[in-house]
Amino acid sequence: QVMLVESGGGLVQAGGSLRLSCAASGRTFSTYAMGWFRQAPGKEREFVAGISLSGGSTYYADSVKGRFTISRDNAKSTVYLQMNSLKPEDTAVYYCAARRGGYTSRTEGAYDSWGQGTQVTVSS
Repeated sequence: QVMLVESGGGLVQAGGSLRLSCAASGRTFSTYAMGWFRQAPGKEREFVAGISLSGGSTYYADSVKGRFTISRDNAKSTVYLQMNSLKPEDTAVYYCAARRGGYTSRTEGAYDSWGQGTQVTVSS
């Protein structure tokens, strides 16, 4: 497994932007497909975005498509989530997740490792 640490969350006004980072331990980061999920109060955790091993393929939930961008830097063992045009409904704890040697998945059960989460709060 790989250890994941998220950062970059915070409080932002609606329409603003934030960039989340997720740093992974170890030298095998490039063998993991990565995903971002989020969990709002009282709701189940949901898929936000995913990226393939090389970064050549990306996937998004319909609710964030066109506003969020996932990217990765394998040399830095880091995956990013750039969030623009934030809305109050984007308020949640955001988690990054790693899936060893596989394709990106929208299902949280497919992922092997999870970070501790970072809080994103969007005020109206």
